[in-house]
Amino acid sequence: MANTKSAAKSARNSQRRRAVNKTRAASYKQVEKQLRALVAGGKKDEAAKLLPQVQAKLDKAAKTRTIHKNKANRGKARLAKLLK
Repeated sequence: MANTKSAAKSARNSQRRRAVNKTRAASYKQVEKQLRALVAGGKKDEAAKLLPQVQAKLDKAAKTRTIHKNKANRGKARLAKLLK
């Protein structure tokens, strides 16, 4: 339990940010899993169409500081490498 008003407010804000971050992270992870499944299934042409969507989700997560920008860039590079 918070001891001060500011600590209580900080706890509320933290809860809200956590919910937003979890939603955004789940969003890019879900699309990334779809892309990896397509590659594993041998459907690289369909996966190539999905790649820009995954990249956009990763960039959005990095832009809003859900993940670090280097993590987003690393993820994009690894997914692009899968398609070669």
